[in-house]
Amino acid sequence: MSDTNTTPAGEVYEVFARIKKDDPHRHIGSVIAPEAELAKMYAFTLYNEWNWDHMFIIRRSDIHTLIAPK
Repeated sequence: MSDTNTTPAGEVYEVFARIKKDDPHRHIGSVIAPEAELAKMYAFTLYNEWNWDHMFIIRRSDIHTLIAPK
């Protein structure tokens, strides 16, 4: 199984955001960066086309599957 969490350019970070305070967060994409501060800048720059109420990133390797498809 290949590692989908890292690339030669850095780690993969998943980007989540919501438009209104009462909306659920949704996955809007991903970025690759060598460290979290750059990942935040990349995410803001790439996905700032909407007026988000809240946006966050999470390192893909920090996401843990609870139930996997069969």
